[in-house]
Amino acid sequence: MAYHMRLMRKEDIHQVSEISQEAFPTIWPPTNYKHELENRLAHYIVACDEEEITEEPVMIAPLEENVSRLTYKVRRLFNNSRFFNRESSRLVNQRIIGFTGFWIMAGEAHIISIAVRSSNHGQGVGGMLLISAIDLATELNAQIITLEVRVSNIVAQSLYQKYGFVQMGLRRNYYTDDREDALIMTIEDITAAVFRERFQQLKQSHSKKWGIALYHIVR
Repeated sequence: MAYHMRLMRKEDIHQVSEISQEAFPTIWPPTNYKHELENRLAHYIVACDEEEITEEPVMIAPLEENVSRLTYKVRRLFNNSRFFNRESSRLVNQRIIGFTGFWIMAGEAHIISIAVRSSNHGQGVGGMLLISAIDLATELNAQIITLEVRVSNIVAQSLYQKYGFVQMGLRRNYYTDDREDALIMTIEDITAAVFRERFQQLKQSHSKKWGIALYHIVR
C-alpha cells in the first residue's frame, strides 16, 4: 500500500467534506473545514493514496487588459505543468482516503473525528490516522489525549483501547441525531515512558501487518 500522511490544506476541503458526509451523514450543520484550517487550535491530518489521483476544476482567466502578455504566458505555463492534466484543464491532486482532526488546549488534545472512505475500510487506515494524531499531539506538547465515541460503536472502541485509551466517563444524550450516549475515552499521559514504549511497538506491528512504511507527517 502506497499511503502517506500530511497536514490538511485548503485544496483538500472538498475531498475531506465528502468523506465527512459519508462517515457522519446525520451531523448538522456539517463541519466548516475552511474555518477549521483558520483555527489555530485545530490540527488536521489527511491520508493520501500515492497511487490514485483525483481532479478538481481549474479556472483559467482570460487575458485582461491590465495584465501583461508575459504574466499571462507564465500563468498558462504553470497551468500546463506536471501538476495539471492538459487535456481536461483540471487540477490533479492525490486522492484522500481518510482524515483525522483534533483541537489542542492547555496540554490536552481532543480528537474531533477520524473518518475513512468506505471503499478503504479494512486496510489499516483508521489505525494509521490514530497513530499520526497521537504523534502530532505529542510533537505539539500535549500530555493528555481524549475523544468521544458512540456506546454502540464497538469497533472504534476496540481500536482506541488497543492504543491505550481507557473509559473515563459517559456523556448522556451526546449525539444530536438520535440522542445516543457517548463514552469519554482518554490516554492520561502520552509522554509517559511506559506508554511511549508500548506505542512504538504498536506502530511497528501496524506497519508490518499492513505493509505501510512508518508514518511521517509531511508538512
